[in-house]
Amino acid sequence: MNLHEYQAKETLNSYGVPIQRGKVASTVEEAVEQAKALQEETGTSWMIVKAQIHAGGRGKGGGVKLAKSMDELKEHASNILGMHLITPQTSAEGKLVRKILIAEDMYYPGDSEPKEFYMSILMDRSKGCNAIIYSTEGGMDIEQVAEETPHLVHKEWVQPGASLMPYQARKIAFNLGLSGTAFKNMVKVVSKLYHAYEQSDASLVEINPLLKTSDDKIVAVDSKMSLDNSALFRHKDLAEMRDIHEEDPTEVEAGEYGLNYVKLDGNVGCMVNGAGLAMATMDIIKLSGGSPANFLDVGGKASAETVEAGFRLILQDPNVKAILVNIFGGIVRCDRVANGVVEAYKNMGDQIKVPIIVRLQGTNAEIAKKIIDESGLKVESAILLKEAAQKVQAIFS
Repeated sequence: MNLHEYQAKETLNSYGVPIQRGKVASTVEEAVEQAKALQEETGTSWMIVKAQIHAGGRGKGGGVKLAKSMDELKEHASNILGMHLITPQTSAEGKLVRKILIAEDMYYPGDSEPKEFYMSILMDRSKGCNAIIYSTEGGMDIEQVAEETPHLVHKEWVQPGASLMPYQARKIAFNLGLSGTAFKNMVKVVSKLYHAYEQSDASLVEINPLLKTSDDKIVAVDSKMSLDNSALFRHKDLAEMRDIHEEDPTEVEAGEYGLNYVKLDGNVGCMVNGAGLAMATMDIIKLSGGSPANFLDVGGKASAETVEAGFRLILQDPNVKAILVNIFGGIVRCDRVANGVVEAYKNMGDQIKVPIIVRLQGTNAEIAKKIIDESGLKVESAILLKEAAQKVQAIFS
């Protein structure tokens, strides 16, 4: 589950990570009120107006603006709220901006120049360790930095279940070229940031930029945070931060039925039980000349209700030209699935206008095939995966 910038900052701050202070608004009027309150609390004269969507590169799309006066703030808030913000990480349609963050200006003059760093924490699966990735080149696309100047990107690994050691935090601060007060503050921030990553069951924490201010404070000016969905039961306060407006509507609907659905760009809808079988099914579709339109795992709940819900989800995609149902009857019997398919097909009536191929293997597979074949519906049955693949291939040949 992804968090908005303001939510990620609030979460990190609860673990002691210093953040750029700000207030959220959903209307222009509220933005002005929040800006005035922020000025009173922080003494900031300039403010940053930031669109709150689940995508990076907001500044490139015009979603981050500097306001030097209240009139400018009102203008930027008016322009950003309600816009469809297009960034390198959104679709061509962009994302509707429903909220903005009014943040204090952290680039004030002082004894030294502000300096931007990059820092993120995530699981490095190749090593089986958590990795802290950091660079002196903050505020830039880290992918570009890694490609063009890889020596400027550093990594520090931490064993799962083990704490970040003090020497590692000092090493990170040293590699970032810090000294004195800034060095000490960075050591503290890195330790608290790693603690926040672990304790919140995050799968990713990214700060770009992590700013050294002109008076040597270390502050998270931006933040991206992704949480492990499987651990949300331990963090009900974080689970309440979910913004379904930022998620694919079809995937949200699938979640209501307990289905695992991910939309893809192909033309053959898939309904499978088990993630491994789903991956194999998508492979066989590609080998047969088609392209998978989705990943849909119904798990062990292949009842008439879930099958019908699966059909409805798949058929929302106008690119779908056929549907392949591939079920292994272990936990759930094949005849039960077959009856579910027949009942769902009858309930949907004329809504199903594409060929459906049902491959059932496992407990009562032969009975299931007979149920499908004698249903009188336009549903083709198969037992072997190769047979199902041939029927898919026939559609596109």
